[in-house]
Amino acid sequence: MAESPFSFRQGEGSISYQDDITGTPAASLQPRARGTAAVASQFKDGQSRIRDLRQSGAMKLLFPQGRPWLEAVMINSAGGITGGDRFAVTARAAANSRLTVTTQAAERAYRSQPDETARMETRLYAEEGAALHWLPQETILYDACRYSRSLRADLDAGARFLMVEPLVFGRTGMGETLTEGLFRDRIDIRRAGQRLFYDSTRLEGDIAATLPGTATGGGAAAMASLLLVAPDAETHLAPLRAALPETGGATLLHPDTLYLRLLAPDSFELRKILLPILDRLTGDGLPLAWRL
Repeated sequence: MAESPFSFRQGEGSISYQDDITGTPAASLQPRARGTAAVASQFKDGQSRIRDLRQSGAMKLLFPQGRPWLEAVMINSAGGITGGDRFAVTARAAANSRLTVTTQAAERAYRSQPDETARMETRLYAEEGAALHWLPQETILYDACRYSRSLRADLDAGARFLMVEPLVFGRTGMGETLTEGLFRDRIDIRRAGQRLFYDSTRLEGDIAATLPGTATGGGAAAMASLLLVAPDAETHLAPLRAALPETGGATLLHPDTLYLRLLAPDSFELRKILLPILDRLTGDGLPLAWRL
């Protein structure tokens, strides 16, 4: 497990923490949410089933029935994320099993205090012959949010992996723009110990002023990143390109590694384009929560 991005210092009768994003000790913290969840699947008696499950605090997992694979739905019982919150999720698809992880609804990163940053840490593992799908619904950034997240996936040579990360910049229906805030995102995918894909994003300050740039968002209010690691990745390239608007693009990083980036004017248009793409790449196995 990677070293924790937040550190704790224990004094006499109390525990205080220092935010490693700002480096500023929080003198008087309000109550903040903590949540961890870990799930592992196994292939047994012809089905993918739960092998291990641990959960605590504000992060819970539910498992809908009636699918031929194991599906875990993450629920943040805190109702969103704000500065000072700490969440960690670990998912492992053991050999020959299939595990899909999604969210119950869109996640919301709320306004934070200037010296407090929310943190989400995700670790994923897919063993030989396994299929792991990381398919959270949108993350909505509110004005003045401070949110830092990291995702690392370690894949065996014969594993299949699909990841999508939809992101929405502000509540456009309410006329909200991100005039201040922090969003930091790091995605690190490794196969057989070698780095396969790395992407890092940092938006800080007046995010709304940054997004219109040609090399940033082109004025989009929503975006999604998608990565597919599979032997048949190349066969999906042409159909996906045909399904994308001018604000989207897809490419092969390797013969079995496909990357897609999509920009859209709002979350509705983003989802309208993403749904048929995800249906295709999951074999009509998109989580039901995406359709509610």
